[in-house]
Amino acid sequence: MPNASPEGPAATGPTLEPSLDEQIAAYQREYGDLDPQVEKVVSALGRLNRRMNVAYGRQVAALGISNAEWEVLKSLVLAGAPYRMGPGELAKRLGLTPAAMTHRIDRMANEGLVTRDRDENNRVRVIVELTDEGRTKWLEAMRMASSFEEDLLQDLSADERGVLGELLIRVLRRVEHTQPDAGGRLTDLD
Repeated sequence: MPNASPEGPAATGPTLEPSLDEQIAAYQREYGDLDPQVEKVVSALGRLNRRMNVAYGRQVAALGISNAEWEVLKSLVLAGAPYRMGPGELAKRLGLTPAAMTHRIDRMANEGLVTRDRDENNRVRVIVELTDEGRTKWLEAMRMASSFEEDLLQDLSADERGVLGELLIRVLRRVEHTQPDAGGRLTDLD
């Protein structure tokens, strides 16, 4: 099923999403103070984010893991070797409640992606650690994502990629400054 280009006519069939130009025209009709340049940027970013999330979701699903599990694997890898963290720290990083984190860790331990053991130095503390299987899944997901991302940006030169990256970081910094609590989730995903 073909999708409309961001500037082209609206897609036909089940998608029924208007082009960005059609969306902006409708918004301007209903809200005359709309800045069309700003709306084009934020609407394009929103659509890009949604489509990228679907693509990444398909990739991790092909590996037999969920997006939620991918987030835990990623957090453990970002912690660095030996790829261990406490469940509370993981929950905080992912913007989850402790109960949701426990549920996620239970699933992942049953799947062999992580282990959960008592800290030898503090028997009250639990440590979640990435397994070899979890690291293998993370590496394969990274390979798939890298290929997808290279393809996504193939029409941009190295200079354009650099400029786009810097511009997006500036926008991200503005959001982080004005919405410092927006890094987590409004609700748990599982």
